[in-house]
Amino acid sequence: MKFRAKIVDTACLNHFTRVSNMIAKLAKTCTLRISPDKLNFVLSDKVANGGVSMWCELEQENFFSEFQMEGVSAENNEIYLELTSENLSRALKTAQNARALKVKLTNKHFPCITVSIELLSVSSSSRVVTHDIPVKVIPRKLWKDLQEPTVPDADVSIYLPVLKTMKSVVEKMKNISNHLIIEANLNGELNLKIETELVCVTTHFKDLGNPPLASENASQDRNSEQMAEVHIDIRKLLQFLAGQQVNPTKATCNIVKNKIVHFDLLHEDVSLQYFIPALS
Repeated sequence: MKFRAKIVDTACLNHFTRVSNMIAKLAKTCTLRISPDKLNFVLSDKVANGGVSMWCELEQENFFSEFQMEGVSAENNEIYLELTSENLSRALKTAQNARALKVKLTNKHFPCITVSIELLSVSSSSRVVTHDIPVKVIPRKLWKDLQEPTVPDADVSIYLPVLKTMKSVVEKMKNISNHLIIEANLNGELNLKIETELVCVTTHFKDLGNPPLASENASQDRNSEQMAEVHIDIRKLLQFLAGQQVNPTKATCNIVKNKIVHFDLLHEDVSLQYFIPALS
């Protein structure tokens, strides 16, 4: 198994750092999946996380000027590594205004992702800061649990409002209840609701629009006014929203009634899928 990669473009480096920060807010530990053309950050923490799962995908050629990898074998040309997300984002914090960033799979008595950051100093000579991030190599037999989640057919798909606005609404609601109802219809309407014995609070978003293809499939047997709803843990939604530092290029919410809510975000050339299951 071998892996080494290099970023020299400042914009790519900053973008990669932002992605790493987002992942650290979404998942304490995650799996880094390395394949010849993609990097994925994966969370499939079925039991401990209440079923929340995440699939973040980067096309390596959009970030790295050099990228070499050899997987477990020729037919299984992939590497799966478990790491603490914050360790990676902390290492990349020192990479602002760096001349270059190198990432390499190494063995320092234990497997590591070694991040070497070439910084410019005042005398125009460069100095290198190195971080060794411990990782756990995931054996081949466990890979099947770390594949891209299958997206069930949604009852309703809808574009999301500005995530910052949504976050401030959900933060206020969290002070009243731990549970939240998210509901939407094919008329571009999305509601966030909390209900307790004493109070019922609803925030309405209108004219959000529905993705064309998904809406056509769903609308064949669905009244466009009819709401599809799902009850979820408000803290899981807030964790997802807190991880979004930059408003995405595209953000969609897919609701499978009483089962799951699936968020699908596109940040320039990074895609993020996040799944929150319904409360039983």
